[in-house]
Amino acid sequence: MSPPTPTAAAPAPLPSVALLLRMTRPGFLLVTAVACVLGMATAAACGCGFDPVKGGITLLLALMAHAGANVLNDACDADSGADAANTQALSPWTGGARLIQQGRVSVAHTRQWAWTLLALAAMGGVWLAVQSSGALLLLGLGGLVLAWAYSAPPLQLMHRGWGEVVVVLAWWGVVLGADLVQRERFFLIPAVVAVGFALLVANVLLVAGLPDARSDAAVGKRTLAVRLGPTGAALLSGALVLWAYGWLAVTVWAQIPPASALWGLASAPLSLLAWVWLWRQRHRPQRLAPAIALAVAGACVHGLALAAGVWQVAGV
Repeated sequence: MSPPTPTAAAPAPLPSVALLLRMTRPGFLLVTAVACVLGMATAAACGCGFDPVKGGITLLLALMAHAGANVLNDACDADSGADAANTQALSPWTGGARLIQQGRVSVAHTRQWAWTLLALAAMGGVWLAVQSSGALLLLGLGGLVLAWAYSAPPLQLMHRGWGEVVVVLAWWGVVLGADLVQRERFFLIPAVVAVGFALLVANVLLVAGLPDARSDAAVGKRTLAVRLGPTGAALLSGALVLWAYGWLAVTVWAQIPPASALWGLASAPLSLLAWVWLWRQRHRPQRLAPAIALAVAGACVHGLALAAGVWQVAGV
């Protein structure tokens, strides 16, 4: 009697729509929505009006690009072993979506979903650039390159301690791009007001990196939090917060954005409270969830308050 033929492993089932949504880490997409609102507000404040159709498509494509970057990050962190080593992730703030580690989705399907989202964002961006400004092509291309370079080899900039720089450039670009779609040309004010917002978004990444630092270091992922250690990362976080709000105050003093842009200072208590919590708990990373939540709130409230401040200049 011949031995039984080995049965091939069944392929992983395709993720459901609900899982596809969870893979994008939708809670973090809020900062991108805020960035789009801020860019549209700066365009309206300068008398460029507001095209709701272009605005809606801009928002959709920006969210799609951010979602693709998040999903690609999960696939790359699964390949490197970073998320598997992170057994004490502060869900939902750190450690990725955790769906691969839970066996809910495969790495292959995760990677396919990431590239699908990024490809759709790229195609939509080309159409939007044709409808608005050719300069949007360069800005969008730069954003997609950053989304890839942040996580994927060979660059893996997050692994090399450059993740926060990528985040500053990416979210500065989202604000500028949302303005560019409405205005159809480059302008100084959105480029200036986006800086403080982008710094606060980068601060979220820095704070969220501390709970993951031990597991990241174990697999050779040398994030900025790993390189600086708890005290160094906390000091840099404070510097980013002061830089963001100081930048806004100085640029308003220099009469670049309108004085009503100072509404953005309304979020300063949230950002400062996040830093105080971080400083006190920097050596106890499993207690940093409130600091991360406050940092996210600080960035979002800053962007929305700043948008409201400049938007009212247009009387929209």
